[in-house]
Amino acid sequence: MEADNLQQIEQIIGYKFSNRELLSEAFVHSSAVVDRLSSNERLEFLGDAILATVICCALFERFPSYMEGDLTKIKSMLVSRRTCARITKGLELHNFLKIGKGMSSNRALTNSLAAGLLEAVIAAIYIDGGFDAASDFVLRAFAPEINLTDAEQSQGNFKSLLQQYAQQQLDITPVYSLLDEKGPDHDKCFESEVVIGEHHFPSAWGTNKKEAEQKAAFNALVELGVVEGDLPDND
Repeated sequence: MEADNLQQIEQIIGYKFSNRELLSEAFVHSSAVVDRLSSNERLEFLGDAILATVICCALFERFPSYMEGDLTKIKSMLVSRRTCARITKGLELHNFLKIGKGMSSNRALTNSLAAGLLEAVIAAIYIDGGFDAASDFVLRAFAPEINLTDAEQSQGNFKSLLQQYAQQQLDITPVYSLLDEKGPDHDKCFESEVVIGEHHFPSAWGTNKKEAEQKAAFNALVELGVVEGDLPDND
């Protein structure tokens, strides 16, 4: 990889390598080389473990009242391929990844490659600068995701989580619209939707307006890829 590209990457990740060959190796996918030992696969393996350790430590300290099950759920979401791919693309690191011909045409595969790239970068930093350097990078890169997770865990307030995400990532405030209501006065149900910019997300029904908006916010979060899970039952 050219020196200018390596320097750009160092500026993005906020870490300067002593051994730039490690950094270069992190950006080589197995599809681009004849010998897979020359790719980033081994780094990806190591980086996966380091990422999990750093995130577990961060969650353990940040949520002292959470039991193992809650911490495991949050950790699984943070280290998921989807989250790692989103962070990689947010940093635009995927633009530097060297891959074989035809690989970029598969969107799902590209997400997997992006996630693996982040893990390889974490491992490269660890080998070059030690655990503290790798941890610093992970915590910086994952800070917005951890903050969003914190909001989600606070009483399942999906409206709060969506507002934080939309304002931080999209610079837009979500708007809720009441689409319909049905039933007698003593037993009404309401349909609401979320609009962010010009995009209308799947609507949701609730036994009151607040519940409908919370479910609609959850629908939007699922579609945006912020949370995983089934959409609320709208029957």
